Amino acid sequence: MESFSTLLRTASREQHQEIRGSAFMSDLLAHRLGVDAFARYTEQLWFVYAALESGTERLAADPVAGPFVRPELFRMTSLERDLEHLRGPDWRSGISAVPATLEYARRITECARTWPAGYVAHHYTRYLGDLSGGQIIRDTAKKAWGFPRKGDGVRFYVFEQIPNPAAYKRSYHERLDAVPGDELERQRIVAECERAYALNNAVFRALGEEFPLSA
Repeated sequence: MESFSTLLRTASREQHQEIRGSAFMSDLLAHRLGVDAFARYTEQLWFVYAALESGTERLAADPVAGPFVRPELFRMTSLERDLEHLRGPDWRSGISAVPATLEYARRITECARTWPAGYVAHHYTRYLGDLSGGQIIRDTAKKAWGFPRKGDGVRFYVFEQIPNPAAYKRSYHERLDAVPGDELERQRIVAECERAYALNNAVFRALGEEFPLSA
């Protein structure tokens, strides 16, 4: 029988490829965009992760979401250091979310408040994605704009408390496999995972309209 973590990976594989193939991300990874595009993307991440991490104290006690609330994954402190580097000390007054980002953050907040298993779907798509594919973006920032590999500007992508990402991802998949719920609930989680990817893709489309190099 296929494990739940395998089911999630299989169901989201196509949408994951869509993200990698989006015009904005393609241009970013190909060094065709300037550092302002990278900073703008970092702004959107701040709003998304604010939604993911704002309710963690309450979710930590939840039997479904609790096992996934791990301080070593938290990104907000790193994001804020990156934004200070990218946008200056007054960055809070200057950043903004595109409408697609606001919708994405609203959905995460709704799941965190009303459906912990749905929150797990968003947790999975974000944190494991950034632990894996996010490293490609970090390398791009280093090569294209001269950021230090682990310094300000790219701290979001540096998981200092996870020395062995491969082993960590294996343990994460084990936690996914242990998520309680019947087959119907697991299918709902898969659908929410697909929704999370769609919301993320909408953010990339919006950023592609702001930076239309491949248009």
